[in-house]
Amino acid sequence: MSEFRFEADVIHWRGPSPYFFAPLPLDHAEEIRRLSKLLSYGWGVIAVDATIGGVPFYTSLFPKDDTYLLPLKDAVRKKTGITAGDTIAVEMTLRPPRR
Repeated sequence: MSEFRFEADVIHWRGPSPYFFAPLPLDHAEEIRRLSKLLSYGWGVIAVDATIGGVPFYTSLFPKDDTYLLPLKDAVRKKTGITAGDTIAVEMTLRPPRR
């Protein structure tokens, strides 16, 4: 599957379910959007394996505006000390959907 490396500024979503995300760079989002029909398991969501600060985790990208958001699980944030406004380095591999 496709592998990506990028830096992103962490944002805090203060909606009904507060969460932290790393928005993907637009060039990566464009490439992922081209692959999305093969990879999405519904609603445009795409499964990924990601590593931040040496901490690997599994999650799913969410389409938002012109990009995708990488959710940052609390367990990952606590291990790495990540919070809103931090710039993080991300390694990410797209996963085929489980059908």
